Amino acid sequence: MAEKILVTGGAGYIGSHCVLELVEAGYVPVVIDNFHNAIRGADALPESLRRVQQIVCQPILFQELDITDEAALQELFSKHRFSAVMHFAGLKAVGESVQKPLEYYRVNLTGTIRLLETMKAHDVRNIVFSSSATVYGDPKYLPLDENHPVGGCTNPYGKSKYFIEEMIRDLCKAERDWNAVLLRYFNPIGAHESGMIGEDPQGIPNNLMPYVAQVAVGRREFLSVFGNDYRTDDGTGVRDYIHVVDLAKGHIAALKKLKENCGCKIYNLGTGTGYSVLQMVRAMEKASGREVR
Repeated sequence: MAEKILVTGGAGYIGSHCVLELVEAGYVPVVIDNFHNAIRGADALPESLRRVQQIVCQPILFQELDITDEAALQELFSKHRFSAVMHFAGLKAVGESVQKPLEYYRVNLTGTIRLLETMKAHDVRNIVFSSSATVYGDPKYLPLDENHPVGGCTNPYGKSKYFIEEMIRDLCKAERDWNAVLLRYFNPIGAHESGMIGEDPQGIPNNLMPYVAQVAVGRREFLSVFGNDYRTDDGTGVRDYIHVVDLAKGHIAALKKLKENCGCKIYNLGTGTGYSVLQMVRAMEKASGREVR
């Protein structure tokens, strides 16, 4: 029988791509999401998952649920026998986290604690956590590796990821039957080759590429580039970008790692190569055939 994997926040950009990869790898994903950053589609499904269903030609199990709702989590775990959890759910806008720190700590930390407690109560001891390279703070050296010091986070979003990592690491130390893979993302971009799912956030995008894409298709008038005096070839900021499908495949590899009774493992998910803002804009122009002003 195929293993059931709980995917929290699975209607989002990264989560929906991971749901697709789970199905293609032979798993049965069960998705929960509260629609905070997902568009509601037909049949009470998030639009992203409706499209995943079309791609994989099979239904996706979904329940609208907030991870801070402990009773709902307990009921969910009573209905399903999960072999592992992929944990994406949480607030994720860096700028907003500075304005609403308590909200970020409440949702991200409290939600994760309730998830872990529910997992423990139902004897589910395997988790893949969606962390972030923001846990490194300002780099002390480049390229960043997993041995780089952590905790020097510059915003509440990054701090919440760091605190969750510490919680999971402490849990794995205290209870040796727990296994966790903490995946520190750099900057996910791109979309599934079908073109049916990708990053199309509600409201003003927080990330570069969806903003560039919206300008390219005429939904926004122009792109403002902040900063032109960085110590880079063209003066704009450089970031490490990773294709979202590669990122999703990394989660499948993490699931396989859990089966080795690995304890707590940490992996960066990036390429180790940086590209500037203007390089990314030119790449979008070339790929789309449209000018980005």
